[in-house]
Amino acid sequence: MQFPLRRLILTALLCLPAAVFAQYPDAPIRLNVGFPPGTGPDIVARTLSQQLGERLKQSVVVENRAGAGGQIAAQAVARSPADGYTLLLGEVGSISISPATYNNLNYNPAKDFAPISEVVRADFVLVVPATSPYKDLADFVNAGKDTKDRVNFGTFGAGTPGHFGAELFAREVGMQIEPVHYRSTGDAVSALISGGVQAAFVTTALAAPQVKGGKMRALAITGAQPSATLPGVPTFGQAGYGKVDFGAWFALFAPAGTPDAILDRLQTESAAALRTPEATRTLGDAGFTIVGSTRQDLQRLLQTEAERWTAVVKATGFKAN
Repeated sequence: MQFPLRRLILTALLCLPAAVFAQYPDAPIRLNVGFPPGTGPDIVARTLSQQLGERLKQSVVVENRAGAGGQIAAQAVARSPADGYTLLLGEVGSISISPATYNNLNYNPAKDFAPISEVVRADFVLVVPATSPYKDLADFVNAGKDTKDRVNFGTFGAGTPGHFGAELFAREVGMQIEPVHYRSTGDAVSALISGGVQAAFVTTALAAPQVKGGKMRALAITGAQPSATLPGVPTFGQAGYGKVDFGAWFALFAPAGTPDAILDRLQTESAAALRTPEATRTLGDAGFTIVGSTRQDLQRLLQTEAERWTAVVKATGFKAN
């Protein structure tokens, strides 16, 4: 009689997690994003949260933890319970670039996060102030190579894609640059519009309204194809600089140790949420390409991106404390 009883208890214990996970979520989910309201990442987070919440039949609340190029939000999620109720909209800067850039990073992306799904991608565009004398990429490159002074590039912070993307660009075209790091996206954009810096790499999502509003001029796009939001702007490949091909990606993460059943459900529902007409329209109009990848595909992307950006950072010799 002991054996059947023991087997019965074991069977009950094995079934318990499935019963618990079937109730997930039974409370609001917090989606952390490391940038201010109104920015491209915030648009992605709010679009995803609305559609995901409808599918999960539970509120998904966006929490903006802006600062340090997304590191503040990443650190907060890394220290949260692994129960599926605290998520991160991570991006290439805080996940793939920062580990190679900062000696004292307070989280380890490879160990502290469970990948769920790549959400969207966005290309970068080289922009100059609307008052700049440079009308196209050739003019800008030629002037930069001829001057004895370094060309000032505005960035959204040290260690961000715009920072090392500018370094990669400078190496490929043969010019000297001086990165000027701003503490916020708004400060960097204001500096560029006013002519406080000579150029910057920003996402197509951010650049498109500024270019259409006559405040910036777009010179070239990092993507393989021209952007529908910036018609007439060539790619770097078309201009002869095919190695300037970096981009931004945004992905959904949970704290490491979150049960696979929860991660699988979040992947399935977030990918479906991105395919709704509302999400497709909003994110497309903002200049994003929808992905909705599997957990495995995101893991492969993370490995590739970590290797790539580590090499870029090492080549520049840059290190932050």
